[in-house]
Amino acid sequence: MNASFIGLLGGLFFSIVLVYLLIVVNFQSWMDPFIIIAALPAALAGIVWFLFLTHTTLSVPALTGSIMCMGVATANSILVVSFAAEQMAEGKDSITAALESGFTRFRPVLMTALAMIIGMLPMALGLGDGGEQNAPLGRAVIGGLLFATVSTLLFVPTLFSVLHGLRSRPAETRTQP
Repeated sequence: MNASFIGLLGGLFFSIVLVYLLIVVNFQSWMDPFIIIAALPAALAGIVWFLFLTHTTLSVPALTGSIMCMGVATANSILVVSFAAEQMAEGKDSITAALESGFTRFRPVLMTALAMIIGMLPMALGLGDGGEQNAPLGRAVIGGLLFATVSTLLFVPTLFSVLHGLRSRPAETRTQP
């Protein structure tokens, strides 16, 4: 069991690093992928919180659900950041781009997260014969997506506007107090 935990935790870490590097290649930037994965700590906090709240122990299905949750949270963050980057390419400032991104991508992000959460509810309830065996997977996904969705819609656009705002300011104004 310990070998399984170590393998899955290593897989979770490796998947985050691999996704980050793939997004770096796709966006041809180091900053935008960092902004995208900034929602993942909230997802991890949601997973831990929801497993604790439901008195569910950390298990192989819970870690598998964590990996699933990371994928959906990353996809939602990509929606927000790519739209904000498009807005900046059109000449908008970072704050306007981030706000429009948050408002425009609100429904797609919410629909994606809610579809996954609602789809995992029957599994998380653990009803039926052997249902309790896979319940940790559903609970991990639900808890992670609850927190990651809020983070994607609030924290990611804020971080985008701050980092891109610092990047776009002239060098002489950055050094002044």
